[in-house]
This record gives sequence, C-alpha cells and structure tokens, in this order.
Amino acid sequence: MSTETRPSAPSLAAQRDAPVGGQAVLEGVMMRGVSTWAVGVRKPEGDIDVASFPLVSWTKRHRVLRWPVVRGVVALVESLKIGFSALNISANAQLAEDEEPISGGMWAGTMVVGLLFAVGLFFVVPVGLTSLFKDHLGSAFVFWLVEGILRTGIFLGYIALLSRVRDLRRVFEYHGAEHKTISCFEAGERLTPENVQRHSRLHPRCGTSFLLIVMIVAIFVFAPLGLPEWYLLVASRIVGVPLIAGLSFEVIKFAGRNRRKRWVQALMWPGLQLQKLTTREPDLQQLAVAIAAMDAVLEVEDPRVAAEDDKVGMEVAA
Repeated sequence: MSTETRPSAPSLAAQRDAPVGGQAVLEGVMMRGVSTWAVGVRKPEGDIDVASFPLVSWTKRHRVLRWPVVRGVVALVESLKIGFSALNISANAQLAEDEEPISGGMWAGTMVVGLLFAVGLFFVVPVGLTSLFKDHLGSAFVFWLVEGILRTGIFLGYIALLSRVRDLRRVFEYHGAEHKTISCFEAGERLTPENVQRHSRLHPRCGTSFLLIVMIVAIFVFAPLGLPEWYLLVASRIVGVPLIAGLSFEVIKFAGRNRRKRWVQALMWPGLQLQKLTTREPDLQQLAVAIAAMDAVLEVEDPRVAAEDDKVGMEVAA
C-alpha cells in the first residue's frame, strides 16, 4: 500500500481515557463498551458484517467482585470469554457456505490449551530452569533475580517470534486499527477512516503492555517466598497467577487514567515500544471495519457518560 493509505508515523494520541476496549480478530475487530460488545468482520467477498451483543459485567453480581485486584481477575476472565466468542464469529465468517462452522466447544478447548501453555511457558519453565542451578546461585535474592530476568526474556523472545510470523501480519494490522479507533474516540473526534488514520497505533491500555507488566509484577510478588522445595516453587507460580494478573490490572488501569503525567509515560514507555511488534499500520479498509464495530457499540450506548459503578472492570485492554 502507498504511504497515503498506510502512514508511517501518525502523531496523535488521545489524552484522556474512555471505558472502551477491544481486540483484533480474523479479518476484523471486536469492540467492547460498558453494556455492549460488537464484532466487525470483513467477509471474503468484501462486505463488512457486524454483530452486537448485550453485556452485563460479572462485577455487578456481588460487591466482592468489585474489590481492587479481585475485579481485575474477574474482568480478565470475562474478557477472555468475550474474546474467544469474537474469534469464533470472525473465523466462521471466513468459511464458505458449504463448510462446517467451528463449534463453541472447539474454541473452549483452544482457550484452555492456550492458558495452560501460557502459564507453563512464562511461569513454570522459568522457575524450573532456574531451579536446576539453585544450589549454585548462593541466595534467594539471586534466584529471584535470575528467574525474573529469564521469565521476561522468554516473554520478549516469544513476542519477537510472533511478530515475524507472516500469517499474523493481517491480525497485527487490525490490532493497529483497533487502537487508532479507540484513540480517535477518546479524543472526541468524528469516527471516519481519515480521522482515525491520524492517530497512533500505540495505546497505554494495550494487552501487550499489560502482559509486560505481568512479567514485571511477578518478580516482586514471588520475591518474598524465598527458596522452598522445587515443587512448592512450581505450585506458587501457578497459584500466584491470579494475584499477579489482578495487580497488573490495577497498574494498567491507573496508567490509562493518568497517561498525561510524565512519570507515568516513562513507566509505560517500554510497553508502548513493545506494541511496535504486535501492531502494524492498517489501511483505510481495515479502519472502516474497526469503526463499524465501534459504531455498533455507540448505537446502543455512550461509554463516556456511564456511571462509575458501570465502568468497574472496563479498562482491561484496548
């Protein structure tokens, strides 16, 4: 594409937060508001299909689910459920009429396998490898430091490898389209492909930034545990995942709300740079799909005027 449709250096970044999240899917984008989520998908014949669904956040079911840290765990599980539903819709939209649709059970199995893989790769493998040299490290502090560096290194290497997979390029472009659309909405501008295109594809509430925060928060959460037996080390890394996720949620939520503060910008800078690997500049047609998904949400609600109780748990990822 020419630089007229794929600008190389958009400069606009929204300076305020809105309770809107999203996710790139296959040839499309999912957008989530406070009471609605919607998926826009570009079909093989070129049309844009949009489907929207009502949303009642699980955090409304009980006061305990709105407590700090707890609300992060609840919101992340809820986001995973919506995300896999959106992926299912987008995948089936790409199938020919005579092909069997992908079942919900298959997507549920994929989600479970994916979660087990992530916990194993980023938590069990680092502590297992570090445990092989535990007797030579000299102290619990050195063990903690080596494990943390190894975990973060594995994560960065994994992201770098994903960024080189050619088949994921289109998904990364839609990821950029999602960020640009949310930033344009946060800036209060009219949602047109030309307006959206001017905004940055990097966003402080991105899931990529969130995962980097998870890697860093894990270092501090596991530090006080010392050096118990290897099986207790492994068990602590598995059991500690929800706590780490909940704490990381609070960090990225705070960052989104305080993005204008320079010290917050400095802390979020590594995560923004990492997004350069997981986003690509979208074209105008991809932006039109992201806008269609956002418009479907805005037809039902205006997230910016939602009550504070309704917005609990909404700033998970953009």
